[in-house]
Amino acid sequence: MHNSKTEMRTKSMDITDQHQNIVLRSDPSCNELELHDALETSSDIVEEHIVGRREEKEKVMASLLEAMSKKVVILPIHGIGGIGKTTFARLIYNDPMFNCYSQVWVHVSQRFDSNKIYKPIILQLFGKESLANESKMIHSYLKELLRGKKILIVLDDRWEENQFLLQKLKDMLYHEESNITILVTTRSECVADRICTNLQPHKILPLTNDMCWDIIKQRSGFEDRNDKEQLMGIGQEIARKCGGVALAALSLGFTLRSLNFEEWMKVKDSHIWNKPVSDDFSLSNQVLASLKLSYSYMSPCLKLCFTYCAIFPKGHKIVKDGLIYEWIALDFIKPTILLSDMQLCEKYIVQLLGLSFFQQLVSPKVCYFSIPIQHLNFFFLLQSVENKRILTSDKKLKTCRLLTRIETTT
Repeated sequence: MHNSKTEMRTKSMDITDQHQNIVLRSDPSCNELELHDALETSSDIVEEHIVGRREEKEKVMASLLEAMSKKVVILPIHGIGGIGKTTFARLIYNDPMFNCYSQVWVHVSQRFDSNKIYKPIILQLFGKESLANESKMIHSYLKELLRGKKILIVLDDRWEENQFLLQKLKDMLYHEESNITILVTTRSECVADRICTNLQPHKILPLTNDMCWDIIKQRSGFEDRNDKEQLMGIGQEIARKCGGVALAALSLGFTLRSLNFEEWMKVKDSHIWNKPVSDDFSLSNQVLASLKLSYSYMSPCLKLCFTYCAIFPKGHKIVKDGLIYEWIALDFIKPTILLSDMQLCEKYIVQLLGLSFFQQLVSPKVCYFSIPIQHLNFFFLLQSVENKRILTSDKKLKTCRLLTRIETTT
């Protein structure tokens, strides 16, 4: 075990060194490599059985229906990271009431770039990209395309608080001859208050302890366990520690699936719950504590494969097969008598999906890496777990020679 941990730390530092070399060896003569936002169609993420939001959704749908006589309705959905804003927006997006609407889902990066909002809207609505590069031309084209249509737009993970930029966004999506409904998910109550139009912002409240326990039971296969009577009280206490945050319950529930009675007790009594994990107040301490606990129970090889994903920029789209080949080429995978390297990689992908560290599109070949999207600083928390330094990227880099960027396939 000691040797495997030492080897893992060595390889993790190699990843850091490679990442540093990428930054240092960027070719200054090349144009910046544009990193497209990965979540432009994240409404297609495979839906799980959703606990505790059905009645809340029906109330919001009633409010939307009442407001739809207006030309533009903007409903902000706000709450802390991991509380379930995107899942809630997806429930509304997939409601039959919007079957007759053209629908668009755009992930909005932290750095405001109007063209990165308008171009995906044009592409998703009309099946082709705008060839225009000037902002005024793009805006003019978008205005014309919106004319006379019923459209539902989701802007997922809105951060920009600048009043002028928010008003500019609202003006661009308004058209007198159209009916446009816009859902905006954001952690910021300030953004929610400033961008709302004709409806009050909707705050996603924490789940009840019973709801978190229901999620944990589903994810852990609790009802099929022979020791479920012994685990009942322990599991309910763990559910209370989730603080009403769905992501915490989802990740821990999957982790508990493979743990025995003593290990359930260790999770319940872990010191991680009792101390601050992050000073980022937009994130729930319960979320980060649960992710850290889930990480601590990973196998050394799975930790190494997960750590490698720190090299991808925030919101980067990862092709499953490409990522698998990267892991194998870097000698992260140790095949066994029973499982080949490819089979082990597939197993690791399934585990990371189950832990909610990856999100999966309907296409089985494409995975979205979800941790950087929601908690980019989670990688820095791993320092206290593995005593190592990890570099993450949230910037546009020049082209590089040392690392292959994984692109999507069609």
